Amino acid sequence: MASEVILETRNLTRIYGRDVEIRALDGVSFAVRRGEMVAVMGASGSGKSTLLNMVGALDSPTSGQVLIEQQDLSSIRDIDRFRSQTVGFVFQMHNLIPTLTAVENVEVPLRGQGFNARQRRQRAQQVLDMVGLADRLTHLPSQLSGGQRQRTAIARALVNHPSLILADEPTGNLDSVSGQDVMNLLVSLNRDRGTTLLIVTHDRHLARLAERILTMRDGRITDEHRVQDPVSEDLWDLARSDLGAALVARDAQALASTPFCRQGAITQTAEDLASYLEESHTSEGHEQ
Repeated sequence: MASEVILETRNLTRIYGRDVEIRALDGVSFAVRRGEMVAVMGASGSGKSTLLNMVGALDSPTSGQVLIEQQDLSSIRDIDRFRSQTVGFVFQMHNLIPTLTAVENVEVPLRGQGFNARQRRQRAQQVLDMVGLADRLTHLPSQLSGGQRQRTAIARALVNHPSLILADEPTGNLDSVSGQDVMNLLVSLNRDRGTTLLIVTHDRHLARLAERILTMRDGRITDEHRVQDPVSEDLWDLARSDLGAALVARDAQALASTPFCRQGAITQTAEDLASYLEESHTSEGHEQ
């Protein structure tokens, strides 16, 4: 069912260090439903990548739970097998094996899963075709563009038909054109094929293509926002900027160098915009 929860974290906490505790995650609880595309944003060190590592069972929490397909990861005996069959990973650095061709790289997760060589090759070719690389099967990573390498990595993540794709800065190492191509591919996988995606990103443009944006700070989710139309999203971004904060606070001193302040006084345009931002922020808080 479309409303089924596929991923849930409950009070997830990860503490590093002994003499000096660092709470990389501090009581994080959220859920992702099947077929959703959810983006996680936040400054460096906010806990985004640590969260992805916990969800992908690449690291273990200090306390709390991660449930995928209603199974608590801490109770699964063969976590490597479960992960390979249930979760697909896409990293900022594609992590392709340089001596293997595109199709051979995509076959890697199928090894040890009960497929013979012909089945592995057929399945790898199918997903490479799906991501638009049918004509690059025998190319080495060094013979592919940055965008093509990332598409190969996405194909590798998809080849086992996982329940969930985890993507860590999938466009972070790409130029704007290649980044846009990868964005379009991820959206297509989600909208057309129902692939469930949890994406960590600094890219506001990519995040705004998701259904929800989770914002992290100091190991906690500080904001959960359901993406709206482009104009509303622009206003949402403004409300969370330094300029937006100054507008909402009617801070004439902070606005002195902007068109929103004249002769030391807030303009009517600024007053109207500040009221709108206040109302939008209050309304969103009530929805959550």
